[in-house]
Amino acid sequence: MNQMASTIFLEESSYFLEVYLDPFNKRIRVDDYRGNTKLLLEKAEELALEHQAEKLIMKGRSEDFHLFFEKGLQPEAVVDRYFLGSDAHFFSKFYTPDRKRNDHWITEDGMIHSIYQLNTTVEKTYPPKEYELKKADESCAVELSALYKQVFQIYPTPLHDPEYVKKTMQEGTIYYVFFHQGKIVSVATAEINTFYKNAELTDCATLTEHRKYGLMKIILQELEGELKRNGIFCAYSIARALSFGMNAVLFQLGYSYRGRFVNNCYIYDKLENMNMWVKNLASC
Repeated sequence: MNQMASTIFLEESSYFLEVYLDPFNKRIRVDDYRGNTKLLLEKAEELALEHQAEKLIMKGRSEDFHLFFEKGLQPEAVVDRYFLGSDAHFFSKFYTPDRKRNDHWITEDGMIHSIYQLNTTVEKTYPPKEYELKKADESCAVELSALYKQVFQIYPTPLHDPEYVKKTMQEGTIYYVFFHQGKIVSVATAEINTFYKNAELTDCATLTEHRKYGLMKIILQELEGELKRNGIFCAYSIARALSFGMNAVLFQLGYSYRGRFVNNCYIYDKLENMNMWVKNLASC
């Protein structure tokens, strides 16, 4: 099977499905659906088997909550107000024992507990004047890819490819970066769903030697401001469950923990669990 991820749309007489095929991470994700939920769930499972996926993820609506349980799926996370103000429940089904098995769960639970003890009254930080915050454009694509390659051995999307970075920009993803002596040293993006008015803050990376100045917090706040200006108030972010730093940044910026995806994607150097964090930008 082709290792490139792709989105397919299936329209039948009694349902519609928008499915993200993700062979690199051995998973399938249903991003949107309408119609006969029982039939479309059957189709989603059929696709999972056909593509030899180890995990199926469904972004479910509240009214279908009990049906997903009946069909053997389990809730992993929730995003408040994802569907134009209505909550999205992320349900999953696993197809191999290894994909379901997890050795880090208790450690990761402990980390969330520790993070919730942190002080949230964080003063606004200002990095040294040599750091310059800018919105990135396509001319930055090669440098951005190099930075992602340096920070992550493995990444769940092909950000190591400058052409892919350009493509995401053309599709509306916003990139903010910090420059230091003319070089990009920190980046994060906002991937916008224009139909449902939500955005995922993602692709956060800072070079090790520049991590002591709180650059990521500043970039994320800048992205939030841009989202609010565009009338988007549902913001969420998915962080590596073993990364204390990134989870702490989100908590201190006012995000709330909303669940954990087991063995969700290949990132950093292995298959990892990922934490969901959510923020209502209208309330801040």
